[in-house]
Amino acid sequence: MNYWLMKSEPDTFSIDDLASATGKTEHWDGVRNYQARNMMRDEMRKGDQVFFYHSSCKQPGIVGIAEVCKEGYPDFTANDPEGKYYDPKNNSNNPRWYMVDIRLIRKLKRTISLNELKQYKTLADMRLLAQGNRLSVMPVKKQEWDFILKQESKPA
Repeated sequence: MNYWLMKSEPDTFSIDDLASATGKTEHWDGVRNYQARNMMRDEMRKGDQVFFYHSSCKQPGIVGIAEVCKEGYPDFTANDPEGKYYDPKNNSNNPRWYMVDIRLIRKLKRTISLNELKQYKTLADMRLLAQGNRLSVMPVKKQEWDFILKQESKPA
């Protein structure tokens, strides 16, 4: 099993949006970065665990846990000329963009904020905390995953 962190702006798609989706499941569309696309297309597998992370908000941080329930497939939003994620260079026969489906497992008891994550020496090498990292999808090491989950029951 692999572990991931997926970022979403809560005013675009929040943990509550995922919780209210049919079957608490939704496709993760609109990723327009080749490195993130490659991870979704080539590396994410059904059953992989995902930290759901709210970004570009007052308190960025990890807010929930989801799982990959459908492996990478072409992102159909790239073909919609009226859509937010339209890409005129996308080719349906040779798709440029991919997505996965995720299912909510649970919301965290509290948000584990970016500022809190930065305080832990154990997480010093975590990809999320790397200078200039702007990827919306990134791997999380098993040790990082386990350490972060242990922080959930501690006060912020």
